Amino acid sequence: KLLSGGVVRICCSPMKRAVETVYYLFDEKSPTILTDLREMDFGNFEGKNYAELNGDPRYQEWIDSGGTVCFPNGEEPEAFQKRSCNAFIETVVQFKAYDSIAMIVHGGTIMSILSQFAVPHRDYYGWMCDNGHGWLCECTNLTIHIQEKL
Repeated sequence: KLLSGGVVRICCSPMKRAVETVYYLFDEKSPTILTDLREMDFGNFEGKNYAELNGDPRYQEWIDSGGTVCFPNGEEPEAFQKRSCNAFIETVVQFKAYDSIAMIVHGGTIMSILSQFAVPHRDYYGWMCDNGHGWLCECTNLTIHIQEKL
């Protein structure tokens, strides 16, 4: 499979799609599940697409805010980003003895972590990537050096 060569520790979100991705990419490896690497809680918008949300004034408010207001009954964006970054720090510290760590997480989690720690610096939305894609990085002293987009 794609990345099965040199990765020593695989960490992932507990969400089903992340766990399934681990098994697809790494075959037999059993991931370390880290709850705080899960995606943002979208509250009332969870599982809905644009067509279902179009016309909802709360959705329009979220769009108009540039994604900075909370989803109805969901997680505050700032709290989500802080949770994601703290989980990243804890992961790096916990597994610092390993040569390599794969983190199978969600788009928002990736954007939160990279907007805080990556070089070159970009804002949150500057780190957006397509579904099923991510970044190959090297981390030194909690600074993430981007090597390539996957």
